[in-house]
Amino acid sequence: MFNKDAWEAISSQCEKNGASLCAVTKTRSLEEILALYATGQRVMGENRVQDLMDKKDQLPSDIEWHLIGHLQRNKVKYIAPFIRCIHGVDSLRLLQMINKEAEKNDRIIDYLIQFHIAEEDSKYGVQTDKANSFIQEVLHENFTHVRLRGLMGMASFVDNNEQVKNEFKKLKTIFDYYKENYFAEDVYFDTLSMGMSGDYALALTMGSTMVRVGSKLFG
Repeated sequence: MFNKDAWEAISSQCEKNGASLCAVTKTRSLEEILALYATGQRVMGENRVQDLMDKKDQLPSDIEWHLIGHLQRNKVKYIAPFIRCIHGVDSLRLLQMINKEAEKNDRIIDYLIQFHIAEEDSKYGVQTDKANSFIQEVLHENFTHVRLRGLMGMASFVDNNEQVKNEFKKLKTIFDYYKENYFAEDVYFDTLSMGMSGDYALALTMGSTMVRVGSKLFG
């Protein structure tokens, strides 16, 4: 069930910190999402392409859909006609496919580069020590139908706030470096996505400009 009080509290925290809220709607019913929509929330995220496609056609057309889960290259074509932002880009081959499908649809698709900042093992995300080489590869391609909006990363799922804080700090340092040295004149490079239901408040204090919250919004 959608919790309007929680949405108001989280939205207020985001506003105070100059951040935006991407409401995660995975596993949620159409009725729950419509209750969320009624508050004015428009940025929503799904982590599976099939679920996103099923919901997209049954919900209002002004929802700004973000794909927040791992994206396979063979599924890009399904979301390219409408997706606003793709989180979690961590390979050049995936980005090449997104650019190709965006061109077919005469669109420019926003994306975030995912960095692996957690101590936990994960097969997704660019390793932080390869940040420079990956950014250089992206810039060398000179893509015309995708737009780099910023970076994203997920902290370790632990109760140790100091550890989580240090992981967020690492990503903020990387973001600030590239903003200053590569994208200082690019007004679109403005998104640092850190923080989910369990750690969004800490992420906001560490400089996150977008939090992705789901379970906190639905009781």
